[in-house]
Amino acid sequence: MIRGDYTYIWEAPDWPDWRYDMSRLAEPLADVSREQGRLLGRLADAGIALRDRASLAALTEDVVKTSAIEGEHLDVASVCSSIARRLGVDIGALAPTDRNVEGVVDMILDATLESASPLDQDRLFGWHAALFPTGYSGMSRISVGAWRDDSHGPMQVVSGPIGRQQVHFEAPPADRLDDEMTRFLNWINAASAEPLLLKSGLAHLWFVTLHPFDDGNGRIARAVGDLLLARADHSPQRFYSLSAQIQRERKAYYAILERTQKGTLDVTDWLIWFLEAVLRALKHAHDALDVVFVRTRFWQRWADAALNERQTKLLNRLLDGFDGKLTSSKWASIAKCSPDTALRDINDLVALGILQRAPGGGRSTSYELRETELTRAPSPST
Repeated sequence: MIRGDYTYIWEAPDWPDWRYDMSRLAEPLADVSREQGRLLGRLADAGIALRDRASLAALTEDVVKTSAIEGEHLDVASVCSSIARRLGVDIGALAPTDRNVEGVVDMILDATLESASPLDQDRLFGWHAALFPTGYSGMSRISVGAWRDDSHGPMQVVSGPIGRQQVHFEAPPADRLDDEMTRFLNWINAASAEPLLLKSGLAHLWFVTLHPFDDGNGRIARAVGDLLLARADHSPQRFYSLSAQIQRERKAYYAILERTQKGTLDVTDWLIWFLEAVLRALKHAHDALDVVFVRTRFWQRWADAALNERQTKLLNRLLDGFDGKLTSSKWASIAKCSPDTALRDINDLVALGILQRAPGGGRSTSYELRETELTRAPSPST
């Protein structure tokens, strides 16, 4: 269909009459459904404790990456501790958290754990207030828990230096938001013909097109999408993160979003991209699940070993995939201990058969987990 005389899709005379070609969407829909089933099948035999660990890992990644897309970098340990405390998952000592972490965690957990509850204006306002507890975005005061009012001009998505900025998108005027958001929320909460996977993709696009808040629209749009994905999974537990996948592909994400918002109301290409991103997120979750399985099996095997706090901390770093080579000097730096203490810690683990000297040698001896420790141990369901 040829676009009419307008710049953005919300200006189309038949907005928001979304259209898409189901014949093109049938295969990616089937692929995502099949991968959802495969992931849930792996988890079905894993036992409650391991499923909780896998969900904790996925939610932690979701919170960290949805903020990273907007250029805000949250501490992973703080996020993990905040989620673990709320879910009642024992991860040992908890890291301190701050209100920025708590706000994003509050929003994501509400969207996923309470996905069956209706989404209304007050709930969205609560999410927005949680993201901006001080009433500021950076150095700028914003309207919190309220739709934007465009008092400083139209809502635009721009890039580039001041004076040479490029406008990628302009949202509908603020005086339309009450009606637009009422229509959007009625559609979210009503039973509809779209499969929930497609509804998630449409909701994400629709929300970022309306851009109803002064700031935080991307994070809230992804939370709305997560809410509908949780409904599609028929489970409040999350085992994969679409936000993390979008962060890995953010250049392509922004490109397809801008192209769609400047196109027609036939959004088939956007939905194909969205479904393929969900599929890649599911496949990535299998790799993350492997890490959870290995860690769980490892600690089942060594549960009775007399390990100190430093050894436990560094072994967890190795199990998560240590960046570079682990030497005694790195051990001392990370564990905040003397070089002699670090070497004693390492030698004790070598004697136990947990660590081994890495091949290659060189100027500095490095250490790694024994290969058998990454593959042996009882099944995760035990």
